Amino acid sequence: MPRRRGQRTGQSSAGRSRYNAGQAAVETPRDHSNNPGGTMPIAIITGASVGIGRASAARFLDRGFTVYNLSRRACPLDGVSNIACDLADPASIAAALATLEAAVSAADSVALVHNASQMRKDSALACSDSDLRAVLETNVLAVNALNQGLLPRLPAGSSVVYVGSTLAEKAVAGAFSYVVSKHAQLGLMRATCQDLMGRGVHTALVCPGFTDTEMLRTHLGNDDAVLEAIGAMNSYNRLVAPEEIAGLIDWVHHNPVINGAVLHGNLGQKES
Repeated sequence: MPRRRGQRTGQSSAGRSRYNAGQAAVETPRDHSNNPGGTMPIAIITGASVGIGRASAARFLDRGFTVYNLSRRACPLDGVSNIACDLADPASIAAALATLEAAVSAADSVALVHNASQMRKDSALACSDSDLRAVLETNVLAVNALNQGLLPRLPAGSSVVYVGSTLAEKAVAGAFSYVVSKHAQLGLMRATCQDLMGRGVHTALVCPGFTDTEMLRTHLGNDDAVLEAIGAMNSYNRLVAPEEIAGLIDWVHHNPVINGAVLHGNLGQKES
């Protein structure tokens, strides 16, 4: 029996069996661009103005998704709906959620991509409570606020993709608050997996390695020599391209078999 618009997993045994029958399959990402008259999937991406977020927006647009960018800066791609949102401001997040309510309720599938992050140079020896709180506000609390507003509304077949980091499972010096927040995102993903059990909504943590983004370049002082040295720390001797991580995020959305997984995209990073 076809799922009615707005029906959620758990509302009927038919809805559950429809999802479970394909749960173990590895899907080829579908092109939704030729779906006249049908409901369309949507992608909600935080920080889609640059880097991995912008590459992900382009990827989902190519798949025929309606794409929403939540950030202070607009995404420059044609076709993206920009919702101005300061992820450090609960009132701004609440306004964005109100704007998204109708779109989520009408969608047949939602890719919720928690991509935006703040990264500072700090350490366990030099990080004030206020500085740590500011990073956690964007990297952890904003994620939770969006989840609280959106998870109850997500239809079966949706995904919650956390964009973490290699530093979600390890640490380096000089990035204390970022490391703490990325470890927290790993916990968020694992708890999300357990709490959404049986809902037909899957989740995963995508952990990019050193990726050629504005955030990384700023963190490293736009020093080409340092960037080259960082790129040499994997088996391909280059930085990861944002488009490569976007492809992984797209794949995660279409493949619920990886529910609860941590996926590293780092070109085989050398361990020291």
